[in-house]
Amino acid sequence: MSSIEQDEHWMTRALSLAEQGAALGEVPVGAVLVRGTEVIGEGFNQPISACDPSAHAEIVALRQAAQSERNYRLPETTLYVTLEPCTMCIGALIHARVARLVYGTTEPKAGVVESRNQLAQTDYYNHTLEWQGGVLAEQCQQQLSDFFRQRRAEAKARKQTSQAS
Repeated sequence: MSSIEQDEHWMTRALSLAEQGAALGEVPVGAVLVRGTEVIGEGFNQPISACDPSAHAEIVALRQAAQSERNYRLPETTLYVTLEPCTMCIGALIHARVARLVYGTTEPKAGVVESRNQLAQTDYYNHTLEWQGGVLAEQCQQQLSDFFRQRRAEAKARKQTSQAS
């Protein structure tokens, strides 16, 4: 399997995980942490259902991997995530020594790999994170757009129902 096919394969799995989060009412973001061809951690956004502001998909995947590896360092791994990471998540990836990050779509408001502060490209961290954005970007963006469109429609319906009462 070529590296492009491999990246698309794992991103497809991340999209599936994101769908699990959406089913719980969470913003649909999924993440898969891979070493070689083995998944060592995966997760989806769950800050609402877990009552945990740090329960982003990336953090959930890192926690699962660290527990299974019995190590807080996760070298020689690649994290696949459907949305460009935020400041908290990029920091966790760097501290865990993840080798490579692959994400689907950009996050113009809070993404810090290419959209905002470009933290993965700074020279003051003691770890360099290789990264690639735009893998299955259209599917990742569509999943988010569909989720927020549905959420707005539900809010509008609730408002109309309450006004009719």
